[in-house]
Amino acid sequence: MDQHEHGPLAGFTVGVTAARRADELIALLRRRGASVVHGPALRIVPLADDTELLAATKEIIGNTPDVVVATTAIGFRGWVEAAEGWGHGTELLGALREVELLARGPKVKGAVRAAGLTESWSPSSESMAEVLDRLLAEGVAGRRIALQLHGEPLPGFVEALTAAGATVLGVPVYRWMPPEDLGPLDRLIDTVLSGAVDAVAFTSAPAAASLFARAAERGVRERVVEALRHEVLAVCVGPVTALPLQAEGIPTHQPERFRLGPLVQLLCTELPARSRVLPVAGHRVEIRGHAVLVDGELRPVPPAGMALLGLLARRPGWVVSRADLLRALPGAGRDEHAVETAMARLRASLGTPKLIQTVVKRGYRLSLDPLADDPTP
Repeated sequence: MDQHEHGPLAGFTVGVTAARRADELIALLRRRGASVVHGPALRIVPLADDTELLAATKEIIGNTPDVVVATTAIGFRGWVEAAEGWGHGTELLGALREVELLARGPKVKGAVRAAGLTESWSPSSESMAEVLDRLLAEGVAGRRIALQLHGEPLPGFVEALTAAGATVLGVPVYRWMPPEDLGPLDRLIDTVLSGAVDAVAFTSAPAAASLFARAAERGVRERVVEALRHEVLAVCVGPVTALPLQAEGIPTHQPERFRLGPLVQLLCTELPARSRVLPVAGHRVEIRGHAVLVDGELRPVPPAGMALLGLLARRPGWVVSRADLLRALPGAGRDEHAVETAMARLRASLGTPKLIQTVVKRGYRLSLDPLADDPTP
């Protein structure tokens, strides 16, 4: 079985914190072979029930601003649909025809035009920084600017406009709240703490903040932060999403294009690159999160076996004592017989018993090929 048959993420477990578009992200990950732990860190307040959005909509209808900034396609469409549900759709569209309407990127522009409106301008970069530069270059002193929010913080955006003399009205499309059922999020936190997840994918900054808040409630915040700093790969859909993690000193990885597809492709590159590859007993052994590739064949390994193999791989070719291996086994107690049982299962899982050699009265070692990397003919 080669890489294309089992997928580049086979043998890895990825945590997903998303609420919106979670099914799409999970499907992309599983299609590439990953196991997924889904712990939605947020829930979205339904637009039709959002009194804050209704109040902002009435404010715009009753006191038309000079500029409206539309930031997301789904948010803009949802806003218009919610206004129609409240009986204010025609009035809102009428007000938006009278303003300078800025659309952040092609998707937002498409949503604006689908509503029968025409944007005044849209940046090709899809960057809010470029939108801000344009507004400041035009001059905003004394102007009222309505900003369609979408749950993400916009660092410095509102502050810069206010400092330049503008009045900013936030339109809170998709307000985030903690999930009603905390069980899945707690399970995701537990997998991070236990080392049973290789990466966590973040698609919004509020989701990252919510995960940290829940970890703090459980008294494990610092442990979660430490795991994400050192053992667990943190991947973010874009730089804004990464901000809460970076504030904790957590290294983050982001795709060049801020989309789910490139996010998954980034994982397909980063996770295999972190795998340990060793020449053992004439075979190529690649150790992944919860599985091993032996000569390209995927061999799932139980957690106890992965714990033993991980310790042996940290000292390839060297003898590791039964006592040290026992300490690596989760919940094994003091009976060294547990090592023998777990080792037998590990060998069976690998399908090639000679990969691990028993050293009588001493312990076990990986049968490393010492000359496999020697360029000398």
